[in-house]
Amino acid sequence: MTKRKKQFFPPKQNRRAPEPGSDASPERPNLATINLDAGTGKSGFAVGDSVRIQGNGTYSGEIATIERISAGVIPSAVVRTISGGSRHVRTIDLVPAKMESPAPD
Repeated sequence: MTKRKKQFFPPKQNRRAPEPGSDASPERPNLATINLDAGTGKSGFAVGDSVRIQGNGTYSGEIATIERISAGVIPSAVVRTISGGSRHVRTIDLVPAKMESPAPD
């Protein structure tokens, strides 16, 4: 019986760094960023306040009512939108909603 020959693998070649913005690049444009100021939060909110959701994500730009406030490492609130949806939102992403007065007749 003859001995099998060891398979030859060519040495790896040095490649150029991937272009920024490509999938192989370490700097991806869709990478999540962390807001370090979120830990401080915003004060002055209470349960029942009407707020507008800023920032990115679900229900962005909608007016909502605060149902519960959580004071943790990153202060957050559970809000319910006018359309009926609810979500957790960092308090840094909330702004008080201006109460619109009815149009004069």
